[in-house]
Amino acid sequence: MDMQVPARSGRDASVLNHRRLCKIASSPHAYVRGSTARFYELLAGMPAGTLPEGPPVWICGDAHLGNLGALAGPDGGIDIQIRDLDQTVVANPAFDLVRLALSLVTAALNATLPGIVTARMMDAMADGYADGIADPEGAERGVDPSEIVVTTKRRALGRRWRHLSRERLKGKAARLPRGSRFFDLDPDEQASLTALVRDPEIRRLVLALGSAADGAEIRLLDAAYWIKGCSSLGRLRYAALVEVLGGDRPQLALLDVKEAVPHLAPAAAGIAVPPDHAERVVAGARALSPNLGDRMVAGHVGDRAGGTPVTVRELLPQDLKIDAEQFSRGEAVRVSRHLAAILGRAHGRQMGAADRRTWIDAVRAPGPGPDAPGWLWSVVTDLMGAHQRGYLEHCRRIAREARDAA
Repeated sequence: MDMQVPARSGRDASVLNHRRLCKIASSPHAYVRGSTARFYELLAGMPAGTLPEGPPVWICGDAHLGNLGALAGPDGGIDIQIRDLDQTVVANPAFDLVRLALSLVTAALNATLPGIVTARMMDAMADGYADGIADPEGAERGVDPSEIVVTTKRRALGRRWRHLSRERLKGKAARLPRGSRFFDLDPDEQASLTALVRDPEIRRLVLALGSAADGAEIRLLDAAYWIKGCSSLGRLRYAALVEVLGGDRPQLALLDVKEAVPHLAPAAAGIAVPPDHAERVVAGARALSPNLGDRMVAGHVGDRAGGTPVTVRELLPQDLKIDAEQFSRGEAVRVSRHLAAILGRAHGRQMGAADRRTWIDAVRAPGPGPDAPGWLWSVVTDLMGAHQRGYLEHCRRIAREARDAA
């Protein structure tokens, strides 16, 4: 379902779409992040056999740099895992590796790093990813740690509810601040969000993550339409502030309610996935990012044709994306290896020993001749050219629209 936001002040669908297009135009890396459909169109147009066919596993489907980051675990620890699973599906794991490589190489070019660093990054990614596949339960032990990753985990460990409250609530005690990001709901939307929070699965989700007493209950304090991210602009996205009642003192929790959309990656043939898009996202999250999957549930909002599928997750202060738009030459190679190893772990946990060995050989396969590049280099450099052209054409379109509107 591609349910667009009803037209109203601040939430007009055309305004949101223009905002999304301008965000994509902000840099070549932003364009890569925001053009997932184009990415898969380009892959589909490549000759058969260009990508190796790995064992079908749950993939992220959109494993760019911004979709990996720190996630709080149930034991209070912090792990770097995939943070966004909107596009998850059972498919060829090569899609994720190529998507991450394209994102990292584009970020490196944004940082004006020389091409020789790009070549080293690609080699490091293939090695790191293969290491993660080989040892999915402990791949990071053998990885030269990236300072960007280490710093992200350190920052996450020091965060508490007051940090999330300051960022999202802007000092409001029991209300989401209306303005450029949060907007009032229609009466039907308010009723739908109220009903959603009463769902026993939502109650279980919120109470499981806190320290509430037995018999505790939750109630909705406030809810708003949320303008957040890039890919979700123009789709249903809500924030729900709930209060946990029953402990020594009330506790607050912030829920992210996000419309579940169809996946773009071609699914593996003959393997069933949940037909409900929200249930598919939750299943993929549990397979790829346990810290996230354990605090997500599938639901529906609205009453048209059974409602719109949504995923609901509690936002925790420790959840942080990796901020790596700029990095040095050495750090570019280290972060590439480290993040690829994390991706390999997520895939490798789903494979048997024989499949892991076969897939590692395919990932590390050299080119057909002594001077020919391996498949990952060939695919990513071809995609880079197409995306650079697409980015410039996109910017030209935005510039013309701005000129015509003047």
